Amino acid sequence: MAVIALKQDYKGEVRDARANFGGNILVYIGWDEHLLFCSAKTFPLPPAMTFGDLLDKVMPEGFGQHPDFAQIDWSQVQWRLNDAPLHPSREQTLEQLGFDHKSLLRFKTPGLNGYKGTGV
Repeated sequence: MAVIALKQDYKGEVRDARANFGGNILVYIGWDEHLLFCSAKTFPLPPAMTFGDLLDKVMPEGFGQHPDFAQIDWSQVQWRLNDAPLHPSREQTLEQLGFDHKSLLRFKTPGLNGYKGTGV
């Protein structure tokens, strides 16, 4: 088996480092089977934000323009954080749930498969 050595040659400033976000963490959020949003959206969020505030304040801002959004049954949503299942409660903070800088949160809404079932 060949071993490949990686050269660490980047000399510039890491602009998306956590220290540059005033105490916030970057959280990427993607909605499965809803390609109206071609990629996960990024939000700078305080680690002390509750999951309930994420649902009530961030999600409508980021995804509310999709026709399926008003039909979401939040009790049925399937969550994945950094590719692991997540079972959050509204009272838990992002930090308590294991969110860190540049975490990826994906959500799937059973029965809602994009505009008119097209995945868009």
